Amino acid sequence: MEYGSIEREIHIDAAPEVVYEVVSTPEHLREWWPDDVELEAVPGATGVVRFGGEGPAAAHVVPVTVVEADPPRRFAFRWVYEGREATPANSLLVTFDLVPSGTGTLLRFTETGFRENGWEAAVLQERYRQQVTGWDHFLPRLAPYVARLVAAR
Repeated sequence: MEYGSIEREIHIDAAPEVVYEVVSTPEHLREWWPDDVELEAVPGATGVVRFGGEGPAAAHVVPVTVVEADPPRRFAFRWVYEGREATPANSLLVTFDLVPSGTGTLLRFTETGFRENGWEAAVLQERYRQQVTGWDHFLPRLAPYVARLVAAR
């Protein structure tokens, strides 16, 4: 098995502008992905993503650095790093590319950087497996959330 990247494509029945908002703003991210997020969609901005509760009960807090914010085409961030600064050698890169498709949007999701971290084989396999499991849980929640959002507007 290749552990270089995770790639998914999802068709969403909403304009790229709406999908961009949902993948790049805390108020919407919280509805389909993490339990909490502090993030500004500006290149170079740093924040955190929390899974598993708030405050001292938080199970997992992950730093995030926005790499690219090009509405409504692309939103990318680095995460899963230790230390003060995310680099290609110490983090994973998540990219949401948004392509108009009929009356909706084709969302192309990629997560890369697994091999660049220099993890030993067993760690690489486990980290990759964890990320696949996580994204396979969260990404399918995206289109239904956008559909509810669009219906409410």
